[in-house]
Amino acid sequence: MPQISEFYGIIIWLNYKDHVPPHFHAWYGEYKVIVHIKDGLVKGEMPGRALRMILEWLDAHREELMLDWNLAQQGAKLNKIEPLS
Repeated sequence: MPQISEFYGIIIWLNYKDHVPPHFHAWYGEYKVIVHIKDGLVKGEMPGRALRMILEWLDAHREELMLDWNLAQQGAKLNKIEPLS
């Protein structure tokens, strides 16, 4: 699973050739979630503050995430995405 971003202890990654809908994985300590790129639907558990940061990051980088999602579906090298600052 290639890591595409990291901020405030939150690690974001995509799987190659993963199932639809387009989504990314976020890991923070013992918590893990899957977040749908298009609508921000979250599956899993995450502390509120960390989840708010993940969703803020999603809003700022949705287009870049879709580009990386498409690259991952092709098995191509993914681009790093700027962390939340």
